Amino acid sequence: MKLTPEQIQQLYKFTRQHFVEHYDVQTELVDHLANDIEQIWQEKPNLSFEDARSISFKKFGVFGFMDVYAAKQGALQKKYMNILWQHAKAWFRLPKIITTIIFFYVFYSGLLEFGDTFALSIIGGVFVFGLIKHIQLVRKVKKRQKLNGKKWLLEDIIFKGLFLGGGMVGVNLFNIINISSPSVYNTYWALFYAAIFTTMVVYVYISVVVLPNKAEKLLTQNYHEYNFIISSPL
Repeated sequence: MKLTPEQIQQLYKFTRQHFVEHYDVQTELVDHLANDIEQIWQEKPNLSFEDARSISFKKFGVFGFMDVYAAKQGALQKKYMNILWQHAKAWFRLPKIITTIIFFYVFYSGLLEFGDTFALSIIGGVFVFGLIKHIQLVRKVKKRQKLNGKKWLLEDIIFKGLFLGGGMVGVNLFNIINISSPSVYNTYWALFYAAIFTTMVVYVYISVVVLPNKAEKLLTQNYHEYNFIISSPL
């Protein structure tokens, strides 16, 4: 026996009822459930669809779909970081390395001249910029998802993303500098923190500007169906 289109849609509804909100993860689970139900029917053809579905669902264990969802999220976050790293490397090659060197020199000179006041100002400024962009991106992706009627996990990672994780690094760096760094920087400390600040600026800029601007291309590369449901540009 094969599942009907109506039963496939019921499986999508079933995954949503079990707290899987992203369409790409739902599709993987529906494919798995459908294949398993058809296998169960080969052995027990008199079972109803609901009973076969329950048997299949129990195979996921106590936490249901959550283990699958967590594994998928981890894999896509790793993919996201690889994409981010590929873009970050461009900032250390011509012609972008010129901009990177300028940032480094400005940070180095500012630290030597103004000490930790300058350092804390840089962290605060970058964090506020990143937070404002993050809020704007979250609003835009929610609007798009509402229009499309579907959520994609990689899309959420790109737009809602890992900026908050980077923000926590910034907060911790703020505390470290505030507590332990010298108020007047020598050459060693200035070089060290200038390198950290340059890396932080590149990370935030790529995560909240570069990758969101390339999101549609990245998403269509990963999800063939995504190209057919885009109804509103960001």
